[in-house]
Amino acid sequence: MRVATYNIHRGWGAAGWYNPRRILDVVADLGAEVIALQEAQHWLRPGADMLDARILACLGLRPLAVTQRPEHLGWRGNVLLVTQYARVLRAPVGIRLGGMEPRGAIMAELDLGHGPFRLLATHLSLGAERRREQARRLLQAMRDGVGSALPTLLLGDLNERRDGGAALEVLRPVFGTPLRAPTFPSFGPALSLDRIMGDRPGLIPAVRAHDTPLARRASDHLPLVAEVDLGAKRPPMLD
Repeated sequence: MRVATYNIHRGWGAAGWYNPRRILDVVADLGAEVIALQEAQHWLRPGADMLDARILACLGLRPLAVTQRPEHLGWRGNVLLVTQYARVLRAPVGIRLGGMEPRGAIMAELDLGHGPFRLLATHLSLGAERRREQARRLLQAMRDGVGSALPTLLLGDLNERRDGGAALEVLRPVFGTPLRAPTFPSFGPALSLDRIMGDRPGLIPAVRAHDTPLARRASDHLPLVAEVDLGAKRPPMLD
């Protein structure tokens, strides 16, 4: 199963031109079954779709609205795209993470034909202390969720420059140290701000940045892609 996370910079390209259609072209290239987008809603018009739903349907993808705001395709800038054949086992819910921006996350339980799993898609704040608190809230949402034994993916723009960063230290007991692939800035990627993490060894065997000429122009971040192995076993101590 291929998943991806992509901060699309509200449709503004790396050179400062607004062109959401380029984002859709990059999404088409990814070939992912699940894509977590950040900065994917209009800041002042959250109910207005940024991405053309008709083109998404042609790509075999559909957005999942959260239960709190079914009229909006997203939650606090996060939009979750899944394949048309995805089964929703537990409806997506929006998680408030606080912060001046403000930040949030989407949690859902899905089955894409490879087995059930839980997914947390998020975009964390710039301040370290705020990210620590947001990471704690994500873990609490996991603990409060039904089906706690499900394989869990956490993906998004965590805004952490190093592996020992604030949020990653809080998440480490559950998700370990995530693999790195530089995704920012897109024109010369040097920082691994975007992460895809799993709650058990082997769930995320590898990650890679989707580095193409188009992706370097479409946003200030490159997409991050991972192949997920849902057959990975959870360590007994975490059951």
